[in-house]
This record gives sequence, structure tokens and C-alpha cells, in this order.
Amino acid sequence: MFQLVVGTNNAKKLIELRLLLPQDRVKLLALAEIEGSIDVDETGATFAENAALKATEQAKHLGQWVLAEDSGLTVDALGSEPGVHSARYAGTHGDDEANNDKLLAAMKDVPDDRRTAHFNSYLCLSDPQGNVRLEANSRCTGRIAHTRQGTAGFGYDPLFIIREYHRTFGDLDLTVKRAISHRSRALRQFVPEFLRLIEAIDQ
Repeated sequence: MFQLVVGTNNAKKLIELRLLLPQDRVKLLALAEIEGSIDVDETGATFAENAALKATEQAKHLGQWVLAEDSGLTVDALGSEPGVHSARYAGTHGDDEANNDKLLAAMKDVPDDRRTAHFNSYLCLSDPQGNVRLEANSRCTGRIAHTRQGTAGFGYDPLFIIREYHRTFGDLDLTVKRAISHRSRALRQFVPEFLRLIEAIDQ
């Protein structure tokens, strides 16, 4: 079985990845399960750069295959903010409540027709030598709500309204989110290429 380190400490993100990756073919390990894993500084100017940094630096350090993702929210009316700073938009990394409060304040006077936004996901697979072997990306388009709606998901999910459902990710069942989210769309691009790659390695 192919062993793959998922380069995240985000438990909820890891759950989504484990549900979408073929676990009968791949043994997934979280960073928390790996002794000696490192925190990689996300100094890239784009999601793609940060995903590559997290994958390649961790892979070289551990000597293992690493799949990393960088994702975030871009809001058109805010010049694509919070962007790569999505997780630390309000200052403290991973403070979802503060991040949502700051976004609501920034969007307070923005009318509905200008509240469009996008969830973006960039995946990067690195081999143990730190070489990028696969990349994939996708996004999901919606708009920012005026108030939080729902308690499911994480991050900006309670504020991100999906056009097709007229409800936020925070108000949708995980099964629905898994079918239409930015991360699932990127993974659907990634998985077939990944399986072909590991088949070639095994030969």
C-alpha cells in the first residue's frame, strides 16, 4: 500500500481529504502521526506557491511522499482578500470566529450583487526528494451572507452561500459539501492522475 503524508494539522480538512482519497490503495498519515514533522512557513504570494512550499519542504524533511493543500476565500469586492491570509485574516491563525467577524464588518455596506466570492483549493504532491510530481486546483463560486448561517463545516463556511442551494456551506450536509466543494473538485482532478502515478511507481 502506498504511504502518503497529508501535510496539514487541520483536523477537519484531514477528515474531508480522507473521505475523498482512495484509502484501499493509499495509507494516509496526518502530520500529527509523524514524529519530527515541521511547521512550514507559508510565505508564498499565491495559493499555488504555498501548497508547493508545504509539500516540498515537508517531503524533503521527512523523506516521504507528501500531499499538501492551500486553500482560502477570495472576495471580489475586497480585491480578492482575504486570499492567502484567509486562516489568519483577523490576526490569529485559525480563529474562525474572529475571521468571520472581520469579514462581516468589511462587507457591511456591500450590496448583494457585489458580494460574490470564491473558495479556492490548490493541491501539490511532492516526492521524498522535494520534487513536485502533481498539482491540481479548483474553486467554488458563491456569495457572502450578511449573517452566519449554520454550524457545520469550518472557516468561512457559515458565511459562504452556494448559488445552487441558496444556503451556506455551514447549513449544508457534509455529503453535499463533499460533492460540490472547491476541495472535492480539485481532488477529483488529482485522484486519477495520482493513481496512475503510483501504479507506474509500483511496476
